[in-house]
Amino acid sequence: MDKKAQLQSLSIDRGRDGNNNSIWPVIIFASLAAIIAALITWWLMNGKLQTALIAAEQANTLVEQRSKTQSMAAPRLSGLVASGYVVARRQATVSAEITGTIREILFEEGTKVSKGQVLARLDDDRAQIALRQITASTESSRRAVQSLEAQIVEAKIVLNRANILFSKSIGPKAAVTAADAALQTLYARLAGSKADFAAGQANIASQQDLIRRYVVRAPFTGVVIAKNAQVGEILSPSSAGGGFTRTGIATMVDMQSLEIEVDVNEGQIGRILPQQKVVAVLDAYQDWKIAAKVVAIIPTADRARATIKVRVAFDEIDARVLPDMAAKVTFVE
Repeated sequence: MDKKAQLQSLSIDRGRDGNNNSIWPVIIFASLAAIIAALITWWLMNGKLQTALIAAEQANTLVEQRSKTQSMAAPRLSGLVASGYVVARRQATVSAEITGTIREILFEEGTKVSKGQVLARLDDDRAQIALRQITASTESSRRAVQSLEAQIVEAKIVLNRANILFSKSIGPKAAVTAADAALQTLYARLAGSKADFAAGQANIASQQDLIRRYVVRAPFTGVVIAKNAQVGEILSPSSAGGGFTRTGIATMVDMQSLEIEVDVNEGQIGRILPQQKVVAVLDAYQDWKIAAKVVAIIPTADRARATIKVRVAFDEIDARVLPDMAAKVTFVE
């Protein structure tokens, strides 16, 4: 019985094989579905990849264009750096044209003044007295002219009467001669009085001009950076100064004329051209880059320092720029 059971276990069951054959369509369908899903996924991924590649290429092109534009717009610094100071092309020590005692000062340091504005006045009392004397003398000459003109009118009448009497043989010839001589004398005195009157008018104009010189005015529009005298001191532009005598009353600067003067090594001067662009940086404002340009290369060299002076003008004047500030400039190629 055991051998028969073993032989039966080795026999093939046909019913079970039929069941296994029914599984194959399911496996084939699942494989086809997996292949189709893989193809769809590959197609979708390929389309996204191409889109990504196109976008990346466009972005790269845009970056290159921006880089090229910036490189063309932004000038390249040459590396040539020079140091210097801010200076004013227009600066003056203001004084009077005459010697006098300062009576009034109308400004302080830092005051902005306009051209012709009164800065100070000197004591002009004596000049005013002299003007009154000259005016009175001139007025006397004018009245003398009027008096002589009236006398001439009368002398003409006398001369005319003498001529009539002489023509009728009533009056002598001597009367005519005397009347004519008197008239000519009056004409001469009138000419002298008119000359005195004209001279008096010229003296008045001269004295008035002298009095105007006792007033110190601003020669140009600018800022007062120094007050050099006080009330009560003597102002004398022709003296050497010292003590209570001052040669100037104020120092003015035209802020619109500020520029930078730098010393460039003579071996590097060939790299600098007129109107060349410059970037300036003041020591007081390290992060502020100021646009400027070369306006002049001084045609002489400093033998001791082997340098050549270059003038650099600001494109725009700013209130933060002050005279004598230290600055560094970089010349742009």
